[in-house]
Amino acid sequence: MSFPDPIAVFRTEAAELLEQIEAGLLDLNVNLGDKDQVDAVFRGLHTLKGSGAMFGFEALAAFTHHCETAFDRVRKGEVPATQELVTAVLEAKDHMRALVETPTGDHNAMSEMLLANLRSAVDAAKNPGSAPALKVAPGQTLFKIRFSLPQNAMANGTNPLPLLDELAELGECKIIADRSAIPSLDLFAPTDLYISWEVELLTTQPRSAIDDVFIFVMDEMQLDVSAVEAPPAEKPAPAAIPVPAAAATPVAAVPALTPATSGPADSKPNKAAENVRVPAEKLDELMDRVGELVIAQSRLSQLAGGSGDLQLRAVSEDVERLSGELRDTMMVLRMVPVAHLFSRFRRLVHDLAHETGKTIELVTEGESTEVDKSVIERLADPLVHLVRNSCDHGLETPEDRLASGKPEAGHIFLTARQQAGEVIITIKDDGRGINKERVRAKAESSGLIQPNASLSDQELYQLIFQPGFSTAQTVTNLSGRGVGMDVVKRTIDALRGTINVASYPGEGSEISLAIPLTLAIIDGLLVRVGSGRYVIPLSAVEECLELSIEEDMRSRGRSFISLRDSLVPFLRLRDLFRTGTKPDPFQKVVVISTGSERVGLVVDQIIGDHQTVIKGMSKLHHDVATFSGATILGDGDVALILDVGHLVSEGQQQEAHLRAAG
Repeated sequence: MSFPDPIAVFRTEAAELLEQIEAGLLDLNVNLGDKDQVDAVFRGLHTLKGSGAMFGFEALAAFTHHCETAFDRVRKGEVPATQELVTAVLEAKDHMRALVETPTGDHNAMSEMLLANLRSAVDAAKNPGSAPALKVAPGQTLFKIRFSLPQNAMANGTNPLPLLDELAELGECKIIADRSAIPSLDLFAPTDLYISWEVELLTTQPRSAIDDVFIFVMDEMQLDVSAVEAPPAEKPAPAAIPVPAAAATPVAAVPALTPATSGPADSKPNKAAENVRVPAEKLDELMDRVGELVIAQSRLSQLAGGSGDLQLRAVSEDVERLSGELRDTMMVLRMVPVAHLFSRFRRLVHDLAHETGKTIELVTEGESTEVDKSVIERLADPLVHLVRNSCDHGLETPEDRLASGKPEAGHIFLTARQQAGEVIITIKDDGRGINKERVRAKAESSGLIQPNASLSDQELYQLIFQPGFSTAQTVTNLSGRGVGMDVVKRTIDALRGTINVASYPGEGSEISLAIPLTLAIIDGLLVRVGSGRYVIPLSAVEECLELSIEEDMRSRGRSFISLRDSLVPFLRLRDLFRTGTKPDPFQKVVVISTGSERVGLVVDQIIGDHQTVIKGMSKLHHDVATFSGATILGDGDVALILDVGHLVSEGQQQEAHLRAAG
């Protein structure tokens, strides 16, 4: 009998604890007076420290002890919770993750630097009189700047002193050198840079002037800039943050944990006892076995259908029922709520707000929507790029928003919902929108389109997903290289999904991702075209119609059918696949759709529904856009699975060309 590796179990539990700590810190950042969140963060740190010591993670336990002590002082009322303290512990939490993953690594320098930041935050909270003494006059902004250059910066010719001089030229400056990372003399290298700096800058210049100081070293350095709200008259403003709790939709994601948590917290141990951790690879292996069972059951059903043995047919029906129930159960096991995916973006938006100097609020909706775990894993990177893009390009600075009559805080809306066999994930912002003229100019200068080419808004917006495409004026550590959106497009295409972009000048933009709920087993409609058989995902099928020879002849040259007073374009799959066979006397039209777009597929015969186990295409066929995969039929033959999104897009393009020609 094999037992799970205790170290692996600890790492899994530590990851969950770190997620809980991060969520508690982000909630506390919204309402610094929330005692329940202070207690929750303290309990998480205490548990992580104790578990780490028990399993031999001594460095983790020692480091976490300092964070636990800081929050213990907050819990006892000795030190107030501040945003600086929350930020310091958030950074420390990232280091705790590194101590869990690589406990034998050299983390001393980073640990000392983070603990120095933590001590500084605690001291500032304990002695508010030692906080920035610079007084802000009307029209001025107080920036807190923290930066560090690479260790080999001086060896490469970069002198940090001129950078500090340029900052001092922007306004009244207070500079503090952080020397906590300087090693002992035997480890000291004269050409290495161990010092980082904290600067308080009182200036009338915008945030962009600070970025200009570091423009030539931006890619290699670490830079954190935040604007400090200094005028006392504006201090009560944050108290208004919890007020929108009465409006369920806008703040459901952020203050969801702010009510008293004693009830749910007490019930957590009972719930944990009902759950069993299973490695993801075992679920994948079980899914493969269920897929093979579905294929074998399909073959058994075909053999039984051609046999006169009633007992064989009865057994076949029982096996079909049981395999269907097993398949449905297996699919439920693989489904996870998108809340696991959405939760990580709270921290991302928090960090981006500090990095860009903007006030950004994240609003999430539909966290209970469930998606296959393999889909969730592959959606993480595309959503990171889209959220970063919205924060950097989409949202304006607080000054620009106020000048245009908008509230100072920008909003990022992250929503999920199910629609038929797809999940629709939408990333929306209330920023400036996409500049169509700039997109067109960049596309023309890059040779992607011809000058003055006629494109719809949707076709124009799709150009932003081209490799290397970017409308940014300058390259920053957030964007400007034209890589992120290309990653989004390639990942969504690999998931057999579609991307829809909408933009409203001055009001914001919206990007919707339509993704299949699962990548493993689907219900399909088996059809015949010529001598070949194909599978159409049943979730995309709206209805089936008969197309007589007379109607087929009438529609040649225009490829439209009239469906309840609306014209629907259709594709003749026989022509598309070049079967070289004559059409059947009574062809069928299968109407499929994605969202509001519809197209008909002309086939020779509709065979019936089919439980389809999706097999990936080989590398030789990865660029064949018409098919999304293949499946094995009961008789052992292979049937290709049609890519609905690609066919609908092709049908809509055909309609546009025909309308333009007419």
